Amino acid sequence: MALPWTLHGDGKKVGAHEIVLPGERLTWPRTIGLGAQHVVAMFGATFLVPLLTGFPPATTLLFSGVGTLLFLVITGNRLPSYLGSSFAFIVPIVAATKADGMPSALFGIVVTGVLLAIVGLIVVATGTRWIDGLMPPVVAGAIVALIGFNLAPAAKNNFVQAPITALVTLAAVILCTVLFRGMLGRLSIFLGVAVGYVFAVIVGEVNFDAVAKAAWIGFPQFTLPANPFTSPAATWGILPAFLPVVLVLIAENVGHIRGVAQLTDPSVNRLTGRALFADGVATTIAGFFGGSGTTTYGENIGVMAATRVYSTAAYWVAGIVAVLLGLSPKVGAVINTIPAGVLGGVTTALYGLIGIIGVKIWLDNKVDFSKPVNQFTAATALIIGVGDFTLNLGQLTFNGIALGAIAAIVVYHVMASIARLRGTD
Repeated sequence: MALPWTLHGDGKKVGAHEIVLPGERLTWPRTIGLGAQHVVAMFGATFLVPLLTGFPPATTLLFSGVGTLLFLVITGNRLPSYLGSSFAFIVPIVAATKADGMPSALFGIVVTGVLLAIVGLIVVATGTRWIDGLMPPVVAGAIVALIGFNLAPAAKNNFVQAPITALVTLAAVILCTVLFRGMLGRLSIFLGVAVGYVFAVIVGEVNFDAVAKAAWIGFPQFTLPANPFTSPAATWGILPAFLPVVLVLIAENVGHIRGVAQLTDPSVNRLTGRALFADGVATTIAGFFGGSGTTTYGENIGVMAATRVYSTAAYWVAGIVAVLLGLSPKVGAVINTIPAGVLGGVTTALYGLIGIIGVKIWLDNKVDFSKPVNQFTAATALIIGVGDFTLNLGQLTFNGIALGAIAAIVVYHVMASIARLRGTD
């Protein structure tokens, strides 16, 4: 069977004003190199999620690769994107795991994936205008921002366990961002972790016993989600914490697709429904077997923008490489040796950046904060999220992210509706 990509030019060079489209590719050695580059780009952020949530890193890596391959199939090999671990899941996973164990958190991931897949099917049938209406930029930005800032205590808890190592890691992340150009600059998170890890090894904070015992090849740890019929309190009760994640995944996917469409072909936007469905399916499968939920990765969108190579062939390579890494317990064991100080340093920057992405959504869309509707929407949601307000209703627990997301949507639409009726907008 012939492969679906045509060779771009001579397959060796990309002109200064040229773009390698999704249906094109470079020579296979170059394509394989680009695929490996995408793995490196996603790796720094993707392996942090299982480390911070206590999930098996190899399992998360495996289903990250599987999800990427499924995404390519479902979108008809027309939308280049890598599905890495979503940081939006960290808070609900940690809360659910602490209360009722890992199977409870996995149930939340599965439900989130199913809901996202359903949203994808609705978008396929109706388009995306209703998403824009439900979550205008001020609401979407507030939800993304409060998730990042809500994680500040988690970063602090790791930082104080080994402050010197954390400071070295944080400094490395910041300096690598401005010291290096191009690809290396985009990998500042990965490089910062590497520098912090080497420092931690030197000062004796890393234990390699588990690495020595781990096999080079083997299946990762698989865990099934909790049964909602036999454990209703540990399943349905944690769902409110996961529901806002659906909104974040929608916003992330739509934003990334528009970014790719802007630089390749506007018709790519028509694949939004398929992309949401694909991410939902990938998240559901990952959660069902013990991996974390997925999302389209901005790091890899950045790599495409830097290289001007949007070939889906490179993503097939990346997905296959991630699957192979996930089938090596040795790799997972090495990732598990990363100490708290390194995590504290990198998450101090990374969680803050998640919050700033929300602010960037406001800036990019020119949200007018002289309007009271926008002021109260953002202000209320951020305080609830950052303060981690909690509401218990029987077996259901709404945490700061859930309440903040609900507040952003309700405050905006109630105030906007009344303002239009009263003429006070």
